[in-house]
Amino acid sequence: MNLLLHKRWNIRPDVERAIVHQQPIVALETAVVTHGLPFPTNLALAQKMEQVILEEKALPATIGVLDGKVQIGLNENQLAELADPKTEVQKISQRDFGIALVSGFNGGTTVGGTMVAASKAGIRIFATGGIGGVHREPAFDVSADLMALNSIPMIVVCSGAKSILNLSATIEVLESYGVPVIGYKTDEFPAFYAAESGLPVTTRVDSVKMIAKIAREQWRSGLRNAILVVQPPPQESALPAAEMETIIQAAIEDARNKNIFGAALTPYLLDRINQLSEGRSMFANLALLENNARLAAKISRAYYKSRDKMI
Repeated sequence: MNLLLHKRWNIRPDVERAIVHQQPIVALETAVVTHGLPFPTNLALAQKMEQVILEEKALPATIGVLDGKVQIGLNENQLAELADPKTEVQKISQRDFGIALVSGFNGGTTVGGTMVAASKAGIRIFATGGIGGVHREPAFDVSADLMALNSIPMIVVCSGAKSILNLSATIEVLESYGVPVIGYKTDEFPAFYAAESGLPVTTRVDSVKMIAKIAREQWRSGLRNAILVVQPPPQESALPAAEMETIIQAAIEDARNKNIFGAALTPYLLDRINQLSEGRSMFANLALLENNARLAAKISRAYYKSRDKMI
């Protein structure tokens, strides 16, 4: 699909130029803005992530859906509209694009939804907080993010999977899908709020240049899956793994008692965890998002600096 000719897919002019000229660019999601954080923290965080990427000499391309149109590179007013609690919004994953475009929805794109839109526009680097994965219960509740990682060639920078999930099962699915998990300066898969999970990464890498080389060779070989790059939250904001597990179990029990499940479960758990941790989990979330945006920009510079970007 040629997005430049598709009336329901809009690319901001400077983002379009960066794509055409293969300049450093980083995609950003908006589900964290519309469903993950309260106002005005959500807007401030989105603006800060864009600022960090610009500081690292790359271009941010925040992706969302407004009035039934996919916007690749939201402008200041569009981002503010999505962040505004008065705006009616949906979560937009891969399955939802057709419905959203026909129905005229506003929405924040999930990890999987952002990957779909960014890939169609030709963007290869994406920064987020934590990917979705296999839920603790029921075990058949598996995030569409994992399927996107299985099928879309993109470098995805995150702090592991959200720790409310079954992390060991999530790692197993990633392995089954052939998605390499690259630990940036870490040997361990981060547990989102915590640096430790007890689970190994596929390999450790200490250089952004090496990450770029791995991605190019993977895609040059004809493999179309993503490269998942993980780094722990900043040390000053990370929470102890054992303490977080106690808080998560309490939040899950609360959700069970209130019969909260399905799409409403994750937002409820994140909010309840923030309450039980007295705001420390949100502080960790904000810090790791900013940190991941900075790393993604550095990787993007390394990727686009090379002259052999064949994918």
